[in-house]
Amino acid sequence: MQTFVALIVAMALLAGMIYLHHKKWGFNKLVFLSLVVGIVYGIGLQLIFGAKSLVISQSMDWLSIVGDGYISLLQMLVIPLIFVSLVGAFTQLKVTEKIHKIAGNVLVVLLGTTVVASFIGFISVVLFHLQGANFARGLTATSQALTSIRDHQESLKNVTLAQQIVSFFPKNIFADFAGMRASSTIAVVIFSSFVGVAFLSLKKEETKLAETFARGIQALRAIIMKIVKMVLELTPYGIFALIARAAATNSFTTMGKLLIFIIAAYFAVGVMFLVHAVLLMINGINPITYFKKVWPVLVFAFTSRTSGGSLPLNVRTQKNQLGVSDTIADFSASFGLSMGQNGCAGIYPSMVAAITASVVGVNIFSWQFILTLVLIDVISSFGVAGVGGGSTFTTLMVLGALNLPVSVLGILIAIDPIVDMARTALNVNDSMLAGVITAKRLGELDFKKLNSTAQIMDYE
Repeated sequence: MQTFVALIVAMALLAGMIYLHHKKWGFNKLVFLSLVVGIVYGIGLQLIFGAKSLVISQSMDWLSIVGDGYISLLQMLVIPLIFVSLVGAFTQLKVTEKIHKIAGNVLVVLLGTTVVASFIGFISVVLFHLQGANFARGLTATSQALTSIRDHQESLKNVTLAQQIVSFFPKNIFADFAGMRASSTIAVVIFSSFVGVAFLSLKKEETKLAETFARGIQALRAIIMKIVKMVLELTPYGIFALIARAAATNSFTTMGKLLIFIIAAYFAVGVMFLVHAVLLMINGINPITYFKKVWPVLVFAFTSRTSGGSLPLNVRTQKNQLGVSDTIADFSASFGLSMGQNGCAGIYPSMVAAITASVVGVNIFSWQFILTLVLIDVISSFGVAGVGGGSTFTTLMVLGALNLPVSVLGILIAIDPIVDMARTALNVNDSMLAGVITAKRLGELDFKKLNSTAQIMDYE
């Protein structure tokens, strides 16, 4: 009966949001409302029943139909959207020579900021005194956490860093389209790039065939974007369900035990957002205007913990709100999904590796260690999975390359969902940042659209 009542309250809250949606509330307002209401509802349940209670377990299981169902719909679109966006970007190129400049600029921003993020992660460990055995003393990894690590380690068993890089390349593209490997996302990016380059070559030799192919891709892309719009209409309800579960199931006790690490991680993420703001100012872009435009995307990324699921919002925001050209938006969003993620491939692996190295007696202040750590972080950032928990795989790659144990990672998995929220928001922002800066450098940024405040992020 208690579970039933909890669900009735949730359904009433969702019904209220649906009512406001029909009353033409803006997208921004609904997203913010769903975030606040979800937090209040989740904390309320935890205060009444306790995070580990059967009532919360059952309630969240049913509510996951809304939250996880929404995530599933978004993930359904990730691979098709990457393919049609990247290939479509090639078909829309007006000047073929620009492809090198676009890809080059996007990669410079993604990988350059990952270098900075890795170093900031290391600095955060030092500032909050997380190095040494004191942090890990008295904390043990749960059996569930160890099982999760073993599952990830199995896929990395007896595989060198060089072999891991080779695994990024597609061997069976149909398997990668089905997402059968941890590196399937970057494999699809690589395959789509090959298709795009082949199109440019065909365009010179068989103009009519190339035009037919381009029209087919544009038609397919139009259909995919229609589906995207349909799914994005569900965003406020998905956010409510996701944040409610996070607030209800992450116990105050668990968060308290590792609060210092959580604060350190959020501090590092906050510093990286400031770095992003500085890069915007250097490029003549008002960071306040920028963050107002991308706020709903960051909220979704924060609550859903999936860069892949955020891809449709990412692309749409760059094009419609930030004034980035279609081609650059497609490139930056797709590339940012599988490489150079500041949070999951920069800050977090660096923090875990620095703590672990100090526990086993490595001098983490030597320039050799710091340089090696940053370099391995950047290399491992290629192929990071754009889903919740993808950082675990990347961190294991870094720990393996540095020959470090995984004990600290096993402890931190208990609070990973809390930290992953901030990491994912940073990942998504980095790809949008790459798009805006690239567009500005290449003269393809529509400042009139960027600076317009008439309507921010409303999909009605």
